[in-house]
Amino acid sequence: MDMQTTQRRGLYPEIEPYETGMLDVGDGHSLYWELTGNPNGKPAVMLHGGPGGGSSPDHRRQWNPEKYKILVFDQRGCGKSTPYASLEANTTWHLVDDIEKLRTEVAKVDKWMVFGGSWGSTLALAYAEHHPERCLALVLRGIFLCRPSEIDWFLYGLKAIFPEAWRTFSGYIPEAERGDLLTAFHQRLTDPDPAVHMPAARTWSVYEGSCSTLLPNPALVADFASDRVALGLARIEAHYFRHDIFLPENFLLENAPRLKPIPGVIVQGRYDAVCPPVSADDLHRAWPEAEYIVVPDAGHSAFEPGIRSRLVAATEALKPRV
Repeated sequence: MDMQTTQRRGLYPEIEPYETGMLDVGDGHSLYWELTGNPNGKPAVMLHGGPGGGSSPDHRRQWNPEKYKILVFDQRGCGKSTPYASLEANTTWHLVDDIEKLRTEVAKVDKWMVFGGSWGSTLALAYAEHHPERCLALVLRGIFLCRPSEIDWFLYGLKAIFPEAWRTFSGYIPEAERGDLLTAFHQRLTDPDPAVHMPAARTWSVYEGSCSTLLPNPALVADFASDRVALGLARIEAHYFRHDIFLPENFLLENAPRLKPIPGVIVQGRYDAVCPPVSADDLHRAWPEAEYIVVPDAGHSAFEPGIRSRLVAATEALKPRV
C-alpha cells in the first residue's frame, strides 16, 4: 500500500525508530526518547496525554515517515522514563523545559511541529505560548485547558453520561470522603504501599479509559488497566489536578494571542466526554487563525477512525508550511 493511500485511510504503516535513548534532564529524571522517519525530514515532536499517560508505538505513525523526522518521548514519570510515576520536580514548567532540551540535545533542530492531544494539547499550548519562535505549526486534539471546571467535570460531571463507570470510580472511595474525590484518590495514589496505590490507580485509569471512546472499546480499557499505564497515569494526573497544573487560572486562554503567527489545526470529537468541545471552542475563539475541525462521529480517543484520519490529514496538509 502506498503512502498516500495509507494516509487517506488512517495511520501510516508500523515503523521502528532509527535511534532511541535516555536524556538526563536533572532532578533525578531521565526521559526515554525515540527518533523515527527521515533523519533529514521536517521535524516534529509528539506530546502524549495524561498527564502520566506515556507514549505508544502508534504515536510514531501520524506523520509520513518519508517526509518527517519524528521525536516521540515519555514525559517525567511516564512510560519508559525513570523514575516511574515520580512526582518529584514534576510540573508543567519542568516539562516545558524538557521539551526544549529534547529539541536542542536530541532532535538538534531550530524549530519543529508540535503535536499533542488531551493533556498533550495542554502542554503543547504552554510550550508554544512560552516558545512561539520554536513552533513551525501546532496540531492539537481533544482540547484540555485544565481549568477548575474541566477538572470538576472529569471527577463529577461525567456521571451524567457514564453513570455506570462513575459509580464504580466514586464507589471505590468510602462514602464519607466522596465530597472530595481528588483528595481521597491522591492520598491513596501516593501511599508507598502497592496494596494501597495500585487498586486506586486501576480504578482511576479504567474510569478514564471507559469514558474515552464513542463506542465501547474493551481493548483500550484493558490497556488503561495494565500496570504499565495505570499508576503513572492516575498518580501523575491527580498530582497535576491538585495543583491546577501549576498554572494560573485561565492562563492558556489569556496567552493565546501569542499563537497568532503559528499555523494550527484543532481536531475535536463532537462527543468527547472526557474533554468536552466547549474547551476547543473557547480556544478557537481565542485563536481564530487556527483551523477548527469538529469530528461528528467521535469521542475523545486519538485512535477513533474519524479523529485519526483528520490528525494524519493535518500533518500532511501542514507539510508545505513546515
